[in-house]
Amino acid sequence: MAQQKISLTRYLVEQQRADGLIPGQLRLLLEVVARACKSISQAVNKGALGGVLGTAESENVQGEIQKKLDIIANEVLIEANEWGGHLAAMASEEMDSIYVVPNRYPQGEYLLMFDPLDGSSNIDVNVSIGTIFSVLKKPDEHPGVQESDFLQPGTQQVAAGYCIYGPQTTLVLTVGNGVAMFTLDREQGSFVLTQEDIQIPVDTKEFAINMSNMRHWDEPMKRYIDECLAGKEGPRGKDFNMRWIASMVADVHRILMRGGVFMYPWDKREPEKAGKLRLMYEANPMSWLVEQAGGAATNGKQRILDLKPTKLHERVSVMLGSRNEVERLTQYHAEKA
Repeated sequence: MAQQKISLTRYLVEQQRADGLIPGQLRLLLEVVARACKSISQAVNKGALGGVLGTAESENVQGEIQKKLDIIANEVLIEANEWGGHLAAMASEEMDSIYVVPNRYPQGEYLLMFDPLDGSSNIDVNVSIGTIFSVLKKPDEHPGVQESDFLQPGTQQVAAGYCIYGPQTTLVLTVGNGVAMFTLDREQGSFVLTQEDIQIPVDTKEFAINMSNMRHWDEPMKRYIDECLAGKEGPRGKDFNMRWIASMVADVHRILMRGGVFMYPWDKREPEKAGKLRLMYEANPMSWLVEQAGGAATNGKQRILDLKPTKLHERVSVMLGSRNEVERLTQYHAEKA
């Protein structure tokens, strides 16, 4: 007898039943996010045929030029999620401030944050990009929603994941019970469970970093990379490979599948900024996924999930992946301090 396919809906229902891991409202929210990702996937797949490539005549809150697909993906996620009754508000890397669910719809108890299209620089060259999302519970202490409600450490996340639009469209998810992977079955139109309990190897011979920035890095970062580059003859006693896709979703996906370490460190060009990546839309959800898969994630000094955000678009230095390499990086930063 052929093995029965487990759909995302069935997986979530079973998580809901098992020790009440997730409430019904959270299950519905995750299903809506997955549906939105299917719509974004279709737009990405059409590419030039859908007239979605190229740059829009606008900048986001970070001062970055927006791509047409950035804006489309942002709108898809808002429109899909605003009316379901399970959300109080949303925040996006592409929006200045929070988006409170309009009064004409019922307000739920969850907060959704997302990077609608990570790796935008790769859109026009047909390289894997993705959507990253994170879900928090809204604090109870006051009615309505305030920006401060979103400023919770990553340890408070109740669900996190990403959808990668590559040769396959793959949804990767955690609700705090390990990491599961779903592949979009285009004939059926549904996400199907293809891997469960993903584990990142503790050791690796692969690192991902933008080497062109090396001259701007801090000493501990240079030391680590120098040792990797020295290979078998160096202090590490083994040869390393470098991978860099310039799409965090794609780089983290590779690490989840076969190990490695991903680094986007602080550098001297903008010393007042803690890093380039956003804590709440990118670093927190990815760090939780990596930790749930047995890896580690730090900013060089401390665990990323323990950081308390002070503003919506806060940036952070990121080092995540195979546990032993991340611990070595953290040790090098501690020695310098």
